[in-house]
Amino acid sequence: MRRHYFLGLAAGFARDERIAHTFKIGRKEDLKELERYLLRRYGGEKAILAKNGRSALALVLKAYFDKGDKILVNGFTCYAVYEAVKAAKLEPVFVDISLDDLNFSEEALKKVADEKVKGIIVQNTLGNPVDIAKIESFAEERGLIIIEDLAHCAGVRYADGREAGTVGAAAALSFGKDKSIDTISGGAAVLRYPYKNLIEAPKLRPKLSDHLRARLYPTFGVMCRALSYVHLGGVFIRLLVKVHWVEKSADNELDLRRRPSKFEARLALMQIKGLRRVGERPLRDFYFVDDRKRTLEELARIGYYFGGFWYEKPVSPERYYDKVHFPEKDCKNAVYASEHIVNVPNYYKKKDLAPALRVIEEHKEETV
Repeated sequence: MRRHYFLGLAAGFARDERIAHTFKIGRKEDLKELERYLLRRYGGEKAILAKNGRSALALVLKAYFDKGDKILVNGFTCYAVYEAVKAAKLEPVFVDISLDDLNFSEEALKKVADEKVKGIIVQNTLGNPVDIAKIESFAEERGLIIIEDLAHCAGVRYADGREAGTVGAAAALSFGKDKSIDTISGGAAVLRYPYKNLIEAPKLRPKLSDHLRARLYPTFGVMCRALSYVHLGGVFIRLLVKVHWVEKSADNELDLRRRPSKFEARLALMQIKGLRRVGERPLRDFYFVDDRKRTLEELARIGYYFGGFWYEKPVSPERYYDKVHFPEKDCKNAVYASEHIVNVPNYYKKKDLAPALRVIEEHKEETV
């Protein structure tokens, strides 16, 4: 009997992990301990826990920038980043990427930076680190503030040995589905002095519906996988989405008033302490294929569901793309990547991914 693989890390939890996620008891002290640990690990003056990664990033941006400032953003990214920038009342400037690592370069930054640009969001796409030394030099020369988005890259180290999250003025972490730290939802902001604007830490606990979704998501993932063997997995997951028992990641509401659940803080602390070290594989490997749609269909037929929002548009998911008004003419590599990319989660064993990699190899682009 074949196994079915889904995007979400937590949807593939082993039994012990699933039980721990569903029944873990959190305490108020777990929230404080996570904040203290983040400050010890990344340095800084203030750690703030948030409802999700986009809320954490918005809090960071509000602390360091003023209304109307321009911010340089990776041209191959998630709608959550765009939403956070807009929530902070800033103007995103998309920067084209290199097809080697899906990140922008110093040269690409120079092409679009003007006097109104005040900062750079570094996201280390899919866990592939940027050339941080060159970007840091460029930022210092222009007086720009670097913000590190650790959704893809918590635990990653740059070529010079520094850990992602310790270089910029601040860091934002996401604990969302399929991120480096995956407790289903939650996030954190780590601020270093000086930050110009005071921001209020979220005080409200999560909505009961959000709390229950977070508790039950791994269980629903296992049920969906089991039902896939009788071709009902897709029907089941669509039903859960329709009745709001499962929420698509991109639909997770940005909310600056709410913090994560206490049990999520405890789980996040456990995971972040065990993050991978330098030299290990990124969050995902990526490949360019000649026909993305056909490749994903063939992968689905053998039980691998690698579509979704990683990424079918330069700013994904597709259903939000028109809102972004993305400058496709100025970001041709990002457009190409979105049309040809298939990326593979590295939290599965190599032997489990072997059939998928054989399909990808058959469609792999030789040159780009």
